[in-house]
Amino acid sequence: MAREVAILKRAKITQAQKYMLMAVFGTAIILGVALAIIMYSANKISFNSDVIAAEERTIVEYSDAISGLGICRKPTGTVYTLDEIKKCNPNTISVTQVPGTLRYNIMENLAASDILGSVPKENTTDCLNLKTGKSYTYTEMNDIYDEATETGTDDDIIAASELIQTCSALRIIPDALPAYKNEEALLSSLNKIFLVSGWEPETLSPTGTSTSSELGPNLNTISVRLSVEADSATTLRVLDNIERSIREFDIERASIEWAGDNSLVLYAQANAYYMNPSTLGEATKTLKPGGKK
Repeated sequence: MAREVAILKRAKITQAQKYMLMAVFGTAIILGVALAIIMYSANKISFNSDVIAAEERTIVEYSDAISGLGICRKPTGTVYTLDEIKKCNPNTISVTQVPGTLRYNIMENLAASDILGSVPKENTTDCLNLKTGKSYTYTEMNDIYDEATETGTDDDIIAASELIQTCSALRIIPDALPAYKNEEALLSSLNKIFLVSGWEPETLSPTGTSTSSELGPNLNTISVRLSVEADSATTLRVLDNIERSIREFDIERASIEWAGDNSLVLYAQANAYYMNPSTLGEATKTLKPGGKK
């Protein structure tokens, strides 16, 4: 009897141990799954935080670009809202409403430069004020632009803006420093200098060499050879007009020889300049969960 009781107790203890092991094993599985879920959730929260932070930085960069260019008025907060972007129309914004921006500096400072504006206009007909019979002054053009932004249509604003671009000092900028390589325009500028100087070249051609300049970023040079054979007065006029040209011709090497009969022969190697186009590019940034994983 006692032996049977002992065997029964032993069987119950073994069964209890089995249940205990099963409970421990089940708890371990549950704990492992819970830890895996916690780690996954933590990684997901961290990744979503990185995405939100990247989006916020992008919004700030877009807002800084829009604000700096003067496309829209300053935002009410630190960045533009979607509603402010939708309502923004550059054609209805006066330059005085975006002070300190690139647009303001161009329209109020550069376009009003008396030094650049003193360069004679190629076509004075489009810049003629019919009321005064004289070319528009910058103040008059600015008044036309302000009136168009206040009471005119989008077409009136565009026309007023084009008037400033055509008749103010801004017209000089593409001639002084073109935004792209244009050898034909370069030769045309040189040919005009020669004609104004009273000398007509037999042939005129660039060397075809174009390199980056060390004077500044995005600045490039076009190499050109000059050859002038004329009387001394004409040759000196050519040199003087090259020096006075609104477009820079940087003479690197030059030689002058007497050719008899009071004639001078000029040989020169010069560089003209142009800029690379400036654009705002969009960048794509890829975020991956877990960093490098």
